[in-house]
Amino acid sequence: MALIDRKNGGTETTRVLVALVENKPGVLTRVASLFRRRNFNIESLTVGHTDSPDVSRMTIVIDATKTSAAMVERNLFKMVNIIDVQDVTQAPAVMRDLALIKVKIDSQTRFEVMQLIDVYRAKVVDICSDSMIVEVTGPEAKVNSLADMLKPYGIIELVRTGLVAMVRGSGYWTGMPPANDNGAAEEREPAVVSLGM
Repeated sequence: MALIDRKNGGTETTRVLVALVENKPGVLTRVASLFRRRNFNIESLTVGHTDSPDVSRMTIVIDATKTSAAMVERNLFKMVNIIDVQDVTQAPAVMRDLALIKVKIDSQTRFEVMQLIDVYRAKVVDICSDSMIVEVTGPEAKVNSLADMLKPYGIIELVRTGLVAMVRGSGYWTGMPPANDNGAAEEREPAVVSLGM
């Protein structure tokens, strides 16, 4: 099953890596410096907290036509603050992008735009007499498609979060295991995802 929208001749042009890192000051700067020093072409980098206060999670989208995902993975593993890295491109995973799109409207186009965003299951988060801000979440192709459909109305501003990804299934990946009914961490092995290159 294809998990990335962009393909070139049947092969993915992007790879998605998920990295768990220690939640310490300067870690993001060191990772970004690695990408700069090695001249890695990164399309997006999303960082956020996990359920453990000591661990942050990075989702890195790489242009596979210009940068080897395996090389990025190897270089990340060499860093002291990296806990784990996995390529989840071919894994059964949920991948989402979020965008806020500010689009021009007037009294005639307001209803048309509202109908259009309803088809995409997006929502209006702000509206004025001459513009509205639309929030859309989903696979990258859905976000791109809505942006293309809104272009004729006039996009004033567009901002995207970058891709976030989570492998499907009931197991946890790495980091802190889920708590049991007593609030204590369960003692079990992390779920292993077989990743084919």
